[in-house]
Amino acid sequence: MSVYHDILKQYWGYDQFRPLQLDIIESAGKGRDTLGLMPTGGGKSITFQVPALAMEGVCVVVTPLIALMKDQVSNLRKRGISAKAIFSGLTHDEINVALDNCIYNGCKFLYVSPERLSTDLFKQKLAQMKVCLIVVDEAHCISQWGYDFRPSYMNIATIRDIKPQAPILALTATATKEVVADIQKRLNFKKENVFRKSFARENIAYMVRQTENKDDMLITLLNRVQGTGIVYVRSRRKTWETAQKLNKVGIPTAYYHAGLSNKEKDQIQRDWQNGIARVIVCTNAFGMGIDKPDVRLVVHIDPPESVEAYFQEAGRAGRDGQKAYAIMLWSGNDAATLRRNATTSYPEPDVIESVYNSLCNSQSIGLGSGQGYTCEFDIASFCQKFDKWAVTTHSALTLLTNAGYINYVDETELQSRVIFIVNSEELYNIRMAHPDLDIVIKALLRTYTGLFTEYAVISEDVLAQKCNTTRQVIYEKLRALTRMKIIIYNPQKKTSLLTFTRERVHEKELKLPASVYADRKRDMLHRIESVIEYCESTDMCRSQILLHYFGETDAPPCGVCDVCRKMMREGTYEALLSNR
Repeated sequence: MSVYHDILKQYWGYDQFRPLQLDIIESAGKGRDTLGLMPTGGGKSITFQVPALAMEGVCVVVTPLIALMKDQVSNLRKRGISAKAIFSGLTHDEINVALDNCIYNGCKFLYVSPERLSTDLFKQKLAQMKVCLIVVDEAHCISQWGYDFRPSYMNIATIRDIKPQAPILALTATATKEVVADIQKRLNFKKENVFRKSFARENIAYMVRQTENKDDMLITLLNRVQGTGIVYVRSRRKTWETAQKLNKVGIPTAYYHAGLSNKEKDQIQRDWQNGIARVIVCTNAFGMGIDKPDVRLVVHIDPPESVEAYFQEAGRAGRDGQKAYAIMLWSGNDAATLRRNATTSYPEPDVIESVYNSLCNSQSIGLGSGQGYTCEFDIASFCQKFDKWAVTTHSALTLLTNAGYINYVDETELQSRVIFIVNSEELYNIRMAHPDLDIVIKALLRTYTGLFTEYAVISEDVLAQKCNTTRQVIYEKLRALTRMKIIIYNPQKKTSLLTFTRERVHEKELKLPASVYADRKRDMLHRIESVIEYCESTDMCRSQILLHYFGETDAPPCGVCDVCRKMMREGTYEALLSNR
């Protein structure tokens, strides 16, 4: 047994690794640049957490998913492993404290967003850290040919100049051959080094159901296939409406979308994980980092805009290896809707210019100024004031972010955080002088650790319970302690954040590179046509279509999808086998 097995047993309680995990771990552990391709549910986080624990220094993890950052940091801390996350919305002081902890060996895993890598503060602090491994999660985002390309990922290669000895471990669940090659090129791999697990999921039966009444078909499917289910829809409103319909017919259902508070999301996820809700209806905001092995059915009421997204979401079924179903509900209008979405996602340049101009005016930013300015941003109020359509405006903000003019983070919920800014001796004197505040100070010190060296995420509800009072009273006392310069208290809030990453230019001087606009729009249309082809095909195995898309051209027919079963009934399955 290796040191890696010892670490796996010590922190996770497992005796053996899953297929491919140990190969990736050993490669990264030997200091080799490594690309790991593992399907959804393959256990990607283990492949960097285990080797990093065997090395000296900090493991820097780059990921665009704030929810996943928080989830993994929380899970690591529960296992007694020090970890921190830096993302939009933290104050300069909080970021500074977190980075200093990494420099002085107070942190093993540092999770950062790709946008953070380009800041002077991060680069200065990174140079002082001992970095053992650089991990790039969702690595397809760095490729121009990836379905979720993000220009901010280009910053990752630049940190190799600062830490040239630290190996890179890139991880993704979905990548075509072109994307695989592009990832290694853009991350400056010293040598090509790819570990790939077949994307085939033999226990999943992929199916497409043609129907004009998707709600009735959904209910029929859930009555036929027992067990836990996930239902994907496109809009937040539809999550609630569909959940209501399922609950009315006796199917315990919860709904989930990005607009819910963290507290609501956590409760909904717990209810679903524990079986209180059999089904969860959600947008694509749900699923990242979710580890529930016994999902028997994943249904898409609305088709996603890429095969990559569909494969990742459908792959949340049957992680326990038992029989499961991934079913797409398809109607006559879906193809036209998908094609129309491409137009909405890539509005005309003059629309983008108008949004940018109004955006700058809303913050009173003049030509040649504004770089580094950050503000909270309410898209609904903005659209009402400037007579904009919300969907198109959101797309324009995304494109302006990708082009490097702004950084728009949509609806981030920041948890309450506290740090003491006096020493323990001063605090004792304050407690003696202010007995009315002492009960809250005492509750803080007894409930949370490290309050004198770093910001701690706190819960006003927990403190209220310990102090036998209300949340509002706790809030007011924490604010009072802040005014007295005893603590810094950043209350919980949900907000969208907007940062101007360069000075304002004239709207007619906006440049949207082909890699951000024209090429991406063309690629999106290609991906949409691939989804339509998958849904409307009647003579090729569904699993084969998906695997061919990812370059596995020798995959055999699965024998369990709707097309294979139809051909078996018709006596034409042998022809399907011969057409491999």
